[in-house]
Amino acid sequence: MKSLIRLTDLKPSEIYDIFRISDEIQCGKYIDILKGKSVILFFPNSSIRTRVTFEKGIHLLEGQPILFQNEALDKKEDLRDVCGYLNNWADVVVVRHRNIHILEQLAEYSRVPVINAMTDVNHPCEILTDMYALSKIRKDFINDKYLFCGASGNIGLAWKEASDAMGFKLSQCCGKGYEINGLMTYNSATEAIVGKDIICTDSLPSNVLADFRNCQITKEIMDMANIGAILNPCPPFYRGEEVSDDAIESNYFVGYEFKKYLLRVQQAVIVYCLLS
Repeated sequence: MKSLIRLTDLKPSEIYDIFRISDEIQCGKYIDILKGKSVILFFPNSSIRTRVTFEKGIHLLEGQPILFQNEALDKKEDLRDVCGYLNNWADVVVVRHRNIHILEQLAEYSRVPVINAMTDVNHPCEILTDMYALSKIRKDFINDKYLFCGASGNIGLAWKEASDAMGFKLSQCCGKGYEINGLMTYNSATEAIVGKDIICTDSLPSNVLADFRNCQITKEIMDMANIGAILNPCPPFYRGEEVSDDAIESNYFVGYEFKKYLLRVQQAVIVYCLLS
């Protein structure tokens, strides 16, 4: 059994194993792998897409999801003791919590897989899903050139983890002061977009929008990218802020289509972690 806390925990071959399992799930394999098993989930009320797809995915694999608010992990009780009890009953633990160090402690003390459903510094299942979706429509997504438009936050840092794990080229477009360490950075979308194939964005707090006024992705800017380029904004996205309405309504946008794979890939992550 193996936990998934960071994408850099995985070798490229292991990421492709998750993709293979995703395909096998689509073909009906592993349909009852969670029969008689319980998956403990810690999620905040605000989660929509990630929680729905994990809960439904567990149900479709015939498992029992047991949901707690993520604040349950912030109590005075030592996490060693939380795991000491959960080890008696849990078969998998899925956690969405701001603090990645809590997930690292759970993984250390747990005898079952711990899966990261999002922290303040990464979002591995989301980016695994995007890479899987890319593998379905791109000849070789590893050789594409990626541009992330947004601040240094969990989505940008997760794309950085993915580039480190898989070896593809990633650069960033952001306002000054919001850079991700180790990336080539641009402060203008018109400059950043040239030569890029995969354009990813993240939403921005209202108080920093002015710092990103030159970084909005519009259809006109997408027209400057490589032929066949796609726009993959991380939800929730906000039309008129990090992306324009005409960019979302254009043929460049793949967001809805990509996220349909969340269900299958998160099922595959559970299967992979159980069988590894």
